[in-house]
Amino acid sequence: MIPSGTTPGMLAGEARPVAADSVVEMVRGHARLRPDAVAVDSGGTLLTYRELWHRAMVVAAALDEAGVGAGDRVVLWADRTAGTVAGALAVMALGAAYVPVDPTHPEERIRQVLDGARPTALVHDGAAARQTLPLVDVTVLDLAALADSATPPDREPPRAGDIAYIVFTSGSTGAPKGVMVEHGSLANYAAWCGDLVGNGPGGSPLFASLGYDLAMTSLWVPLSQGQPVVTVAGLWDQAALFGTRPEPYTFMKLTPSHARFFEALGEPPRYDRATRLLMFGGEGLDPALLTGLGPRLEGLRLVNHYGPTETTIGCCAHSFDLTRLPRTPTVPIGVPAWNTRAYVVDEQLRPVPDGRPGELVIAGRAVAAGYLGDGAPGDRFIDERELGGRPGRAYRTGDMVEMLPERVLLHLGRRDDQLKINGYRVELGELRHHVMSVPGVDDAVFDVVPGAVDMLDLFVRPSDHRTAPGELAGAVHKALSAVLPSALVPGQVRVVPEIVLNPNGKRDVAATRKLWDGLSAGH
Repeated sequence: MIPSGTTPGMLAGEARPVAADSVVEMVRGHARLRPDAVAVDSGGTLLTYRELWHRAMVVAAALDEAGVGAGDRVVLWADRTAGTVAGALAVMALGAAYVPVDPTHPEERIRQVLDGARPTALVHDGAAARQTLPLVDVTVLDLAALADSATPPDREPPRAGDIAYIVFTSGSTGAPKGVMVEHGSLANYAAWCGDLVGNGPGGSPLFASLGYDLAMTSLWVPLSQGQPVVTVAGLWDQAALFGTRPEPYTFMKLTPSHARFFEALGEPPRYDRATRLLMFGGEGLDPALLTGLGPRLEGLRLVNHYGPTETTIGCCAHSFDLTRLPRTPTVPIGVPAWNTRAYVVDEQLRPVPDGRPGELVIAGRAVAAGYLGDGAPGDRFIDERELGGRPGRAYRTGDMVEMLPERVLLHLGRRDDQLKINGYRVELGELRHHVMSVPGVDDAVFDVVPGAVDMLDLFVRPSDHRTAPGELAGAVHKALSAVLPSALVPGQVRVVPEIVLNPNGKRDVAATRKLWDGLSAGH
């Protein structure tokens, strides 16, 4: 369906009612109407919706007894297990907010999150988790050790305006910031995305860290639809992720970097056998990557999914297939989610004409409640009235977009990726497009070296590791010199065996530079 709203510089998603105020209410409904349907498949151990809801109420009763109540924050030691899923549901059912913490994160990062969250309790799922738990001066609840209860008290679902969860993202000051997401926003996202991917018995694989948006889609969308969540222990476990199943997944969500990683393995995955719909998110999606995946995508529905954490996991999406690949540097990010509006504006928040670049500002139900601990929501959260809209929250994404003639949004890059080097402006998205056009380049990432004038370092991964590094670096430098002013050509082109990815599957510039430094030191 074409979204409503044709105001210049603004695109509105469908205005659709959502049947429940929270995913807690949605899951409880499935437990009552389809109690024997599988909710969680954890390594072959199946948990039905009746069992999942029962377990969540047992955990909620224990948390209640420990003094956790509405408005509190509970750290969730986020292993990908059925117990962890029940723990998240339990915290939300109490009206408290869960704060997922990835056990694999560095100790200092975990400590920063704990200091920022100031939790009332911490919950974990058993002996394996106990080996890695930090020292905390709060109640610690072992979910695996809880005694069962025949009749735990049921709970009234939380209200739409209560905080459902808090995810900590990197902050501009170096300390992570806690993004607070309301139940109504999460329910709106789950209903919209569930409608987008469609219903089916296969569910979705949960293989990413629960501290990131990628996993939120794979967890709450299937549970809100009464489908199974299939937990996969290893982030890069191709055998577990793509192994033979009774039914293909209803949908699978990956970053483009995940897809590139899997392509480098000995036997690239058959997406067409593993899932009915393949969703990409977290990074710009290059049409050339899809062309390379070729026959293994045939017959699949494809979705490009976009959204900062501050817009509740995702706020825009574009559905397409291999027969309609766009002739743009990246696949469009499409149209806004239900009950959500997208504005394309200049630096003064004035609407930008269609076809011209501008900053993307999101308003409506997708927008998070703000940052934890901020007396004010910060300069990125503004009132939609500043855009000429209705009263309510809006979020300045910092992303540059363009409204295409077919009324879909094209992502151009970050606003702060607009650099001035020796008087020249450069968009890193444009520069990446030129680099990826060079034969033999499989992936690339830039590092900005600040100074009196900013300089660019370029790291490239060859598509064939037998390629001589010097030859590829020379070819890239020559190609960029042919299309860019000399001041914009990266000073160094460094060929590396891998572009390092973070736990969420996104390119990690600092770690890639560290890899290069280690390789250089070894020569």
